[in-house]
Amino acid sequence: MTYEVIIPAAGQGKRMGAGKNKLLLELEGIPVLVHTIKVFEADAACTGITLAIHPHDEDGCRALVEHYQLDKVCGFVHGGKERQHSIYNALKTVKGTGIILVHDGARPFIRRETIQRLVEQAEKAGATIVAVPAKDTMKKVKNGVVESTVERESLWAIQTPQAFRADLLLKAYQKAAADNYIGTDDASLVERLGHPIAIVEGDYDNIKLTTPEDLYFAEAILKKRKSQCGHER
Repeated sequence: MTYEVIIPAAGQGKRMGAGKNKLLLELEGIPVLVHTIKVFEADAACTGITLAIHPHDEDGCRALVEHYQLDKVCGFVHGGKERQHSIYNALKTVKGTGIILVHDGARPFIRRETIQRLVEQAEKAGATIVAVPAKDTMKKVKNGVVESTVERESLWAIQTPQAFRADLLLKAYQKAAADNYIGTDDASLVERLGHPIAIVEGDYDNIKLTTPEDLYFAEAILKKRKSQCGHER
């Protein structure tokens, strides 16, 4: 089963405080974005990668793709005001009619085994997301005061990739655009169509690099994976 992937990479990452696109920061001498793309580049099931980028980063991103020989990157589109606009711009250029994945460029530690299970489930369900069970106690808070403790067993932390049939995802984005609706993730747009969303359990290494502290965790994950013989990226 094959798929195409859209990677939104247009955000400036203000919480990272780097003064530039956080995806161009380096982990072990390689930009975060390249780490992420390489996971899909090495997956035989991936037939194409589309990057949604900021116009100011286009020359740099094209140079990275050429330098690291990322041959599956088949398209660049300019991002919009919101992440959702960036993905919609990319989605309208994707030619495939099968399974489309959307994956955060700032999540370089997704495993190919997880992607495989995600795509297989999306083929059956039409819409599938990667998530992990919540580990912490959750409280509902209003105006700085705890209202109640939320039952944790049914709560999951949502990650990416998220996988959908291409026609279903496009329909969801078209409706959101018509309604001027901005969702929290791609799945939230599909949910508005009344379509069920299946879940594939991922792992806690699949973090999103958002703040400077996350870079310390990223370095630790890289070291751990190097020390684990036989582990895939």
